Amino acid sequence: MLPRDASRRLGYGVLYVLIAVVLLFEIIPFYFIFVTSFKSTLQIQQIKDMFWPNPWTFEHFMLLFTQTPFATWYGNTILVTAVSTLVSLFAASLGAYALVRLRWRGVSPFSSGVLVAYLMPPALMVLPLYAILTQLKLINTQGALMLTYPTVVLPFATWLMMGYYRSIPEELEDAAMIDGCNRFQTYYRVVLPLVRPALLAVAMFSVTQAWNEFLFAKTFLRSTEVFTLPVGLGQLLVADVQPWGELMAAALLTALPVIILYMVGQRFMIAGLTAGSVKG
Repeated sequence: MLPRDASRRLGYGVLYVLIAVVLLFEIIPFYFIFVTSFKSTLQIQQIKDMFWPNPWTFEHFMLLFTQTPFATWYGNTILVTAVSTLVSLFAASLGAYALVRLRWRGVSPFSSGVLVAYLMPPALMVLPLYAILTQLKLINTQGALMLTYPTVVLPFATWLMMGYYRSIPEELEDAAMIDGCNRFQTYYRVVLPLVRPALLAVAMFSVTQAWNEFLFAKTFLRSTEVFTLPVGLGQLLVADVQPWGELMAAALLTALPVIILYMVGQRFMIAGLTAGSVKG
């Protein structure tokens, strides 16, 4: 039988090996996306120099911007993502505060309904939302996505914000109202600055959801000029023809903003997701 210290070192060694294997499975696909986007079409077809471009080329990036409306799709995605994120932040922050702090009839069933809505698959909402958008004459417009994306984000965002609001002592708000603030002033001046980590977590979740969403965009949009990136890139696949160079270049450019966002806001994301786990 191994001594305790040797067993502990062996356990750590096995753990590190497992972590390294998982990291390889995560990193290798991204590495191949990166190098393939800089390979020439001939090099990709001949499967030469699999692990390194030889020579390096920007032809696939040039083709994306010259032969496809990639820039338009990119702009549409940024616009839809920005508006839907702002709508989600505004509605979730105010709605969660009303559910946690205000006393009104039906607050408990409504809070439970938020959890039920969070568990509902988005695919079940496609037909009802399509009928509503048809009546509003928003089909094939970017407004359709700006209104429907928050329906997916809001239940989770509201649930997350509710946990954070509960972690803030009510005495802070009582003191502000004693000093002359009304309810809205108390929320804006006292509570809102304290929930910034949770707001950033909601924003990052909303951005990720809107940036990568395909089902709603494919269902509600029909014209090429209003497509977002996931739907637009799907148009590059024609029958069995798959332009791997353009697809990899597009995947790299599509993933870059989200990667930067998470690198910058990672610590705030963790703080926001753990909000309300303990009562302070």
